[in-house]
Amino acid sequence: MYKTIRIAVAAMAIVAMSGCGIYKKYETPQATAITRAYAEARSQAPDSTSFGNYIWEDVFTDPLLADYINRALTSNTSLRNAMLNVDMAHAQLKGARLSYLPSVALAPNGAGASYAGSDLNWTYQLPAQVSWEIDIFGKLLNSKRGAQESFYMSEAYARAARSQIIAAVANTYYGLSATRAQLSLARSTAEVWKQTVSTMEDFKLVGNVTEAAVVQSRAQYYGILGTITDLEQAADKLNNTLALLLNEMPGVEYATTETVELNVGFNPIDGVPMSQLAWRPDVEAAERNLAVAYYATSSARAAFYPGLTISAAGGFTNLLGSFVKNPGDWFYQLAGSLVAPIFSRGQNIARLEAAKAQQKQAMNNFEYALMSAAAEVSDALVVYAKSGEKEKYLQQQVDNLSKAAEYSMDLLRYNQPGTTYLDVLTAQSNLLQTEMNAISSRLAQAQAVVNLYQALGGGR
Repeated sequence: MYKTIRIAVAAMAIVAMSGCGIYKKYETPQATAITRAYAEARSQAPDSTSFGNYIWEDVFTDPLLADYINRALTSNTSLRNAMLNVDMAHAQLKGARLSYLPSVALAPNGAGASYAGSDLNWTYQLPAQVSWEIDIFGKLLNSKRGAQESFYMSEAYARAARSQIIAAVANTYYGLSATRAQLSLARSTAEVWKQTVSTMEDFKLVGNVTEAAVVQSRAQYYGILGTITDLEQAADKLNNTLALLLNEMPGVEYATTETVELNVGFNPIDGVPMSQLAWRPDVEAAERNLAVAYYATSSARAAFYPGLTISAAGGFTNLLGSFVKNPGDWFYQLAGSLVAPIFSRGQNIARLEAAKAQQKQAMNNFEYALMSAAAEVSDALVVYAKSGEKEKYLQQQVDNLSKAAEYSMDLLRYNQPGTTYLDVLTAQSNLLQTEMNAISSRLAQAQAVVNLYQALGGGR
């Protein structure tokens, strides 16, 4: 019997190893140009000069911001949960590795029996049972490899979460700084407009303007007060967002700088080099997920082959056949079983087809992760360049509008022909809007640097 089993197992193992590749390790697919470029980039060492490889302390040098990032990395709930996912994946990996060892169980039992009024006879057993599954067809192997890839994937997701938290804190910080800068500008402008209303009232008394100029200037003043309330609301929301990122109760007002500037040196790049995208943690996680799906497919294939289990039992008992012996004696048993699936109501076929479909989905997600990463880098580079250009133009516009507002007021004050109150109101209104836009442009450039750093995998 054992000789027959050995011959059958050897024959099926040869078929398995030569036919379906259930023992083959995962390799990065290179069926498309983008995956080939990725595989080549991963075969090389990371570029130490890449902006994404800078430590975050060298990118965000503002002491206040650095303190907030440190606090977030210590306390943020999402990041802590990501690290707990790593712990869970590691525990599952340890379980998969231990599956190669035999299982051992101790199952003592005792019973008493009496027949036809005889004395109660007690029987007992103290057996130890051992069962060992021989992994001939890679079922345990693929399970272990899949668990290992899941562990690596959870680590990559944790690094991605860390990068996202750093970027989120920085973007919220600069957004709060910009909103407060706009709020300060709006409040100072409101004081100017309040004075403008008083000036228009004086002009009306001397006949330079009509009542229409007075009410129009008041309307502009109240409009600015309404803008102030909107900015105060936006600042409060950003302040609460920062509190949640730090895992702290909202209500504390966080300090920020008065200006929105992020001065960091990085070399502009043309296009989107795969050598930098390939090391993004979320891209790596997408490939690890593909590897998990690959091993799940291999496990589904392995289910078509038989399983060989060796079991043994031994211990001490007083029940020997139909006789009860006191004191008892030692016993042992040894058995082997070979279970080959023949018909399982289509379960194995369905499982394999589903695993193949999930592997294709993982492949699609992997390729999309690469393309999405490239788009994020490209977007950040364009926003950084264009917002810088726009900020220069806006600053020149602010300079000219400041002069226009001043000149218009002087002309109206001296009742120069061709000058109306609308010229003054328009110039001052345009000046405020342009100054607001200039602050927004500086914010866009600062956040573009933050987003570029994250898009290149920074902070991992």
